[in-house]
Formats: sequence, C-alpha cells, structure tokens
Amino acid sequence: MIDKTASSKGIVMIVDDIPGNLALLSDMLSEAGYRVLVATDGLSAIEQISYLKPDIILLDVMMQGIDGFETCNRLKANPDTADIPVLFMTALTELDDLLRGFDEGAVDYIVKPIRPPEVLARIDVQLNQARNLKRAEIALNSSPFSALAADSTGTITWLTPCARQWLDLFVQKHAITGPCSSGNPLPSLLLSWYKASLNQSSDSEPDTFLSHRQGISFSAKISPCLHNGEYLLVLDQSSAEWDLESVRHNLGLTFREVEILMWVSMGKTNKEIGIILGSSPRTINKHLEHIFEKLGVGTRAAAVSTVLQRSLI
Repeated sequence: MIDKTASSKGIVMIVDDIPGNLALLSDMLSEAGYRVLVATDGLSAIEQISYLKPDIILLDVMMQGIDGFETCNRLKANPDTADIPVLFMTALTELDDLLRGFDEGAVDYIVKPIRPPEVLARIDVQLNQARNLKRAEIALNSSPFSALAADSTGTITWLTPCARQWLDLFVQKHAITGPCSSGNPLPSLLLSWYKASLNQSSDSEPDTFLSHRQGISFSAKISPCLHNGEYLLVLDQSSAEWDLESVRHNLGLTFREVEILMWVSMGKTNKEIGIILGSSPRTINKHLEHIFEKLGVGTRAAAVSTVLQRSLI
C-alpha cells in the first residue's frame, strides 16, 4: 500500500480504459511529483478507493462497463468519497454532455486530446481549493463555534458539531420532537422565527432569536450566505446561574430588576432583554435607571461589578 504521507503533492487516480492515455498521464504526473493510481474501469476504481483514497480523480467519460457519469454518481453518493474532486476527461463537446458531468458532481472538465500543462494546472487549482476547504472544515469542527446553514424553506444544509449540540439541547429544553441534522427542518420554534426573518424588508436589520428555558438562554442571528438561497445562523447559549433571590434581598432590588441585571451581565441589549422578558426596550431602560439609582452607579458595567464585588452570585 502506498504511504500517502510520503507524497509531497498528493495522490491522483487516473481512470481510463485506453492504455496509451494511462501511460501518458501516469508518466506526466509522476514526473510532476504526484503519486499515481490507475484503473481501467469505474468498478475497479471504486474498489481501489475503498483501500486508498486519492486526493483527486481524473475520470474518463466513455468507458466499458459503467461509464464516467455513473462512476462519478456512485462516488458522490458515498459519504466516504463524496468530497474527492473529480475532473472528467472527454472528447465530447456537446453542451448537454458537459453539463451532465457537473450535475453528477464533477468540478471541472479536461477536453481531449490531453495537453499536459493544462492538466497539471487544473489539478493544482482543484487540489488547492479542496485543501483550503478541508482546512476550514477542520477548523470549524475543532472550534466551539456554533453555526448552521439553511435554505429558504428552513431545511438545514450544513452545521458544525457544536451547532448539533446546541440544537439537541434546544429541542430537549423546549420539548420539541424531530431530528436535528442536515437535510431536516429547523426545530418548529426556531423555524417560525427564521421564516418571519426572511419575510422582513431588506432594509431592516434581522431580529435576534431569543428563548429562555430552564436556566438556559438560547440565541440565534441570521445573515445571508454568499451562496444564493442559503442563510447562515450563528447560535449561542448561556446559563443563568445567579441566585436571584439572594441578589434581590442583599441589594434591595425587585425580582424583575435582578432578572434584568443578570441578562445585562451576559451582554444582552435592552432590546434582547425585552424580548426575553416580554417587555419593551423603553421599559427595560426605565428599570435600569432604577437599578443605577439604588446601587449608586451610573453604568451597566458598574452595576454588574457591584454584584460581583459583593460575591452575591
């Protein structure tokens, strides 16, 4: 078995049933510093990939047995091989044939007769792009960043591992049923807000989703993705661990004032606190004025600092 780590440029699989094409491409890629795998038909290529996954595949369209279109379709249907970039090699020039290749999941075409400099350039571009995407995926999967993408219907198209944990906790705390994974709709409560946000005027700033259940505050913000028709949701949660009754008693505040002070400590705006507590931002501001007066402070930060200094939470 080839040691993939020994290659400085990556592994390229060539799938073609013409020996001359295999020899030409194999020699060219080997001289350029690539490791090379070869297969003479789609089925043997798929079998080889189950043992060693290449970084990119050069796939001939017209072959005996299953053709390149069907081979690509099977590779893209398998989660283990779906992310491998496929470049079709073909003498076909009809637009419908070219478009079909992209429909099957190919990232590019190489038109025969083969021109070595063009092949190397296209491989280099696609490998760099694939590696950048992989780096981004690893970074997101390894970080505490919670985000998901959804289409215009509210169906999840992508999510980070932390976003899945956020959704699992969200449905648990809100007693909502249904799977929380790619290909499924957003949980009903979040879905209603999401659809309402999409119907807002383009001139208005999207509202923040806020919900508080069993000591946990859930929030979500929405923004358009670069890909048309998808939207990115950035998710957050925080635990409310204040002893509200103790703070109320020791500082001479009302229970509502303590609630507001707790949310202030979590960085919530007056508008967000109003949504959580079912009040208007103006009412929240009035409560804050009373809190400042009672504590003898002039800012939100000073009010929170007063609670922390007295070790009331």
